Amino acid sequence: MKVVCKALRTLLLSFCCCRLPSLSTELLYCYPMRVDEFDYRLPVELIAQRPLERRDSSRLLLLDRQTGAVQDSQFAALPELLRGDELLVFNNARVIPARLFGHRAGVPSQNPSRKTAREHLTGSVEVFLTRKLEGNIWEALVRPGRKLQVGERVIFGAGELEAEIVSRGELGIRGIRFESHNGASLEQNLEKLGHLPLPPYIDRPDEIADRERYQTIFARQAGAVAAPTAGLHFTPDILERLRKRGCEFCEVTLDVGLGTFQSVHTDTFEAHKIHTETFEIKEEAAEKIRQAKQASRPLLAVGTTVVRTLEDAAARSASGGKANRLAAGRAEAQIYILPGHTFRLVDQLLTNFHLPKSTLLALVSAFAGREHTLAAYRHAVEERYRFFSYGDCMLIR
Repeated sequence: MKVVCKALRTLLLSFCCCRLPSLSTELLYCYPMRVDEFDYRLPVELIAQRPLERRDSSRLLLLDRQTGAVQDSQFAALPELLRGDELLVFNNARVIPARLFGHRAGVPSQNPSRKTAREHLTGSVEVFLTRKLEGNIWEALVRPGRKLQVGERVIFGAGELEAEIVSRGELGIRGIRFESHNGASLEQNLEKLGHLPLPPYIDRPDEIADRERYQTIFARQAGAVAAPTAGLHFTPDILERLRKRGCEFCEVTLDVGLGTFQSVHTDTFEAHKIHTETFEIKEEAAEKIRQAKQASRPLLAVGTTVVRTLEDAAARSASGGKANRLAAGRAEAQIYILPGHTFRLVDQLLTNFHLPKSTLLALVSAFAGREHTLAAYRHAVEERYRFFSYGDCMLIR
C-alpha cells in the first residue's frame, strides 16, 4: 500500500507542479509530503569550502520553471539575463559572531563553605546563539547541553563576559542571560570573543577572511546567525550595471536563525516543526513592492529568506483583508512553504543550491516544481557546480 501511495504521490507532484499549477495546492496537500522525495546525490567534493577570489565569478544556472529548461551561465551575466524592469529584493541581515567557547564556572552556592566541583571549573562549553529573546537574553544551542542545568554559569575569554543558564528547552536549546564585566556592551564582546558560525558542512574553522566574505555587501542589520547566501555574489559593479539596465532595489530584514542548520528528522515535512524567524519590512520597501506589483513588473527575491519574508507578510495582509496592500512592519515569519504553495508576490528567485531533504529545497521545489528542481540539481552535479553557502547559484523564473 505504501508503494502505491508513494507512486501516486510522485505522479501528482510531477503532473501538478509542472503542468497544472492551478490545481497543485488542492491535490498535493491530500498526501503527506515525504522528505525522501526531495533527495539527490551530491559528491562531497562539490561542497564549496571557501569562497572564490571574486564574489561575482561564481557560475549561474538558469532554470525555466514552466518548461524545466536549464542554461549554464555566469553570475556576472545577471544584468543581461534580466528584462531590465525587475525589482530586486535583498535581505540586509548581518551575521553576528554567534559561536562562543568558554568554560563552566558552576552554580553560585547559598553556602559559602560549599565549593564548586572541579569539573565545573575546567569543563569546556560551546555556545551557539540562535535567536535574541530580549535584552541580553538569547536562545542558544549549548554543548554539553545535558550537563548544564538552570542556574549554572559559563565564563568566556578572561572573564570579561559571563553567561547564566536561565531556561532549558528541547534538543540542547537553552535560554542564556549575558553579563559583561569589562564595561563593553554584549555586542562588543561578541565581536571580540565570538566566532563566525560557518555551516557544519564547511569542514574547517572560521578564518579572518570569513568576517568579510560571509557577509553580503548590503549587510547592515545585525542579528542573523547565518548569511543570506544568495546575496554573497553581488558586488558594487553588478549593482551599478543592474541600475543602468533599469532594475530597482529594495531591502528587507530577516534574521536567519536555527532552521538554516536544522535537519529534518521526520518522514514527512508536515511532521517537521518549522522554525520562526524575525523579519521587518520598512514602509519604503513595502511601497516599492506595491508599486512593482501594480505595474506588473517582476519581483526578484534574492534568496529563500526574502521569499519567506515576502510570502509571510503577504499572507498576513491577505488574512487581514488587504490582499492587494502589503503591510510594513515587524513580525515573526511562521510560514512553511512546500509544493502546493500559491506565491502571492515572488515572480523570480535567485538562490544558492540547498541540502538534500531540506526545507529550503522543498521551498525551491514549491516555486519551480519538484521534478524541474531535482532535474536542475542533477544537471548541476554533472556539470560540477559548487554547492551550498560559498557555492554557485540558480536563477529561477
